Amino acid sequence: MSSSGASLVRVLGRWDVLAVAFGAMIGFGWIVLTGGFLEDAGTLGAALAFVIGGVIVALVGLTYAELVSAMPEAGGEHNYVLRGLGSRAAFLTSWTLVLGYIAVCAFEAVALPHSLKYLIPQLDTGYLWTIADYDVYAVWAAVGIGGGIVMAVLNYVGVRPAAIFQTIAVVFLAAVGLTLVVGSFVGGETEHMQPLFATGFSGILIVLIAVPFLFVGFDIIPQSAGEIKLPFKMIGTLLIVSVALASAWYILIILTVGSSMPAAELAGADLAAADGMSALWNSQTMGNILVLGGVAGILTSWNGFLIGGSRLIYAMGESGMLPRWFAKVHPRFHSPSNAILFITALSVIAPLFGRQTLIWLVGAGGFAIVVAYIMVAITFLVLRRREPGMERPFRVGPGRTVGVLAVVLALALLVLFLPGMPGGLSAPEWVVLAIWGVLGLILLTRVPRITPGPDAEERIRAATGGRHRSTAPQR
Repeated sequence: MSSSGASLVRVLGRWDVLAVAFGAMIGFGWIVLTGGFLEDAGTLGAALAFVIGGVIVALVGLTYAELVSAMPEAGGEHNYVLRGLGSRAAFLTSWTLVLGYIAVCAFEAVALPHSLKYLIPQLDTGYLWTIADYDVYAVWAAVGIGGGIVMAVLNYVGVRPAAIFQTIAVVFLAAVGLTLVVGSFVGGETEHMQPLFATGFSGILIVLIAVPFLFVGFDIIPQSAGEIKLPFKMIGTLLIVSVALASAWYILIILTVGSSMPAAELAGADLAAADGMSALWNSQTMGNILVLGGVAGILTSWNGFLIGGSRLIYAMGESGMLPRWFAKVHPRFHSPSNAILFITALSVIAPLFGRQTLIWLVGAGGFAIVVAYIMVAITFLVLRRREPGMERPFRVGPGRTVGVLAVVLALALLVLFLPGMPGGLSAPEWVVLAIWGVLGLILLTRVPRITPGPDAEERIRAATGGRHRSTAPQR
């Protein structure tokens, strides 16, 4: 029950869940980053990086799958860590995730005009200012701001319209991907895939550092679990299926685009995948169609993270970790309306800061997301030991092995962000993390110390004056 008396409703079906998660993972990065991946790691090196990254994410995803089936409520990680590690750890995990989700939404607000500029060069009209050597134009920024408003309205009127939109966009995105694969057989050349391994292991690491940001999105399923109307075991299964589909997508993009043009030419392209599609079909129109697929990816990712981020902020508001204002549910649309408005407000100002500033935000967000992965994997292990009898409709067989591997591999992934590593964060990205961390510490002072346990949620609600949340029946 929210602070407004209304509540979220379970309306999402099987395809809705899969479309939301897959669409969230397939954003815009596959269009602009593919050329750089091929230059850094080579065709097989980049593909191998996504295989490795996919395995890491799948192991983490298994821990999520078990936990979401056991605790299918809005908020996902927030609920798991609160029960397993207590309120302070839950706030840390949730706060880092909020940064990651906001970073994605802000990135998409910049990616939308950036991609459309490929089709409409006139977007660079009405010079405003320059930030970090990037010129910001009024028309270009207006497109990103307008996109943010449209996505906000779509989500504000309820999760069901947002899910229908996601399904339509994902179907179109899949059709574009199929066209790219067919084009590789029609016009691709194996010679273009050389070098198979460009700069050895360091190149693979550079690509691997992008995995957290490109794969984040499967955890939208736990965030929206309070609105999913499916057997809870199936929710866990769909989470793993979404990770497998995203892994296959990225590997196919690398291989097909790698066959289209020499790696040096792709590295110099503004939208490498679009230029690759044009070369495969010998048609600029086909490249334009792929850009439209990229736009669909932007919107599906934006939509997914607006769904997930708003539910996480709503859950933090419900538990009293954030002001109760964030826990409001619209009485008619049953959406976390204030949380949606908050994320939108941050997203629509993003285009005014240019592209480079957002790249810094994305790097910091990727680091934050991996921290959350580690916390969830640790929680998985703790709950397996402390609450062996907890009902787990989706149960991971070798639980301890999977949990330990998830923690170790996620920690290894986190190391790649550190200074001195090939993909280490830059100074501005550390500044973003520091600012977010300081703000989090200030908010943490208002969070009561609640020890872990099955009733941790009820105890923190009682301590913060919140209402008891009714739990849905297990299936």
